[in-house]
Amino acid sequence: MLAALIVVHLLIAVALVVVVLLQRSEGGALGIGGGGGFMSGRGAADVLTKATSILGGLFMATSIGLAIIANLNKAPTSIMDVPVAPVSGAPSAPAQPATPAVPAAPSVPQNP
Repeated sequence: MLAALIVVHLLIAVALVVVVLLQRSEGGALGIGGGGGFMSGRGAADVLTKATSILGGLFMATSIGLAIIANLNKAPTSIMDVPVAPVSGAPSAPAQPATPAVPAAPSVPQNP
């Protein structure tokens, strides 16, 4: 099912690119002069506009379908989703610091 939907998605994407490139551009881009051609006139523009709208809608629908299928029965892929296992051999609590040595009483200098 997923492979078939991917193939349909790719075919729609290619058809959408072709239909967009066939449209007459106002700025000159790929319209190649914008003059006559096998598809000229107002009727062809309406057909290409409708085809672009339909293909765009189908492209969005297949994109959403692919996203939904990809999330079904998904195993955790993030390291944040995986539970942490305790490490063996590690201390369970930090070790207590050694008691500090008591400083010796200051010595009193003796006068000779």
